[in-house]
Amino acid sequence: MQKRTLLNGQKFQITIKRLCHQLIENHTDFTNTVLIGIQPRGTYFADRVHQELSEILKTKSIKKGNLDITFFRDDFRRKDGLVTASSNTIDFIIEGKQVILIDDVLWTGRTIRAAMDALLAYGRPEKVELMVLIDRRFSRHLPIEPNYIGQQVDCVDSQKVKVSWKENEGEDKVILLSEPSTPK
Repeated sequence: MQKRTLLNGQKFQITIKRLCHQLIENHTDFTNTVLIGIQPRGTYFADRVHQELSEILKTKSIKKGNLDITFFRDDFRRKDGLVTASSNTIDFIIEGKQVILIDDVLWTGRTIRAAMDALLAYGRPEKVELMVLIDRRFSRHLPIEPNYIGQQVDCVDSQKVKVSWKENEGEDKVILLSEPSTPK
């Protein structure tokens, strides 16, 4: 397996700060905006964005929740064995709010479609925007595009993007994994 580092260390943190400043430009004080991290991996990113925004704006009032989409996915019945869901941690209504959906990697768009369906259990938002750390362009199955992008990556379906979070894997890093090419 060949590895290529896309983001790590200071560049990783700078990317998150840049995305937060873009959010501030569009949402100012966040009185009508909420952050929703898509479980499992988007929650780490949402926590970081929430923490950074709270520090920049010097406030503790930005609302953030975590959304489980297990039973909203179009492929959950295809998995072998029992499927277990995580609990949602959204203790507010999103009715009339501007929602920032947050995930680590956007690939086919199916996770985002499921998240938008799952969101409706919490009300009808005024607007939904999407923030992703990595956008795997040219791989969509659905017409979904992010509003806020940490980095775009052009890769083929056989390649894999792996995001490591300090809270879970001990370091902040994004790598692109590829099968080695065989000589002809």
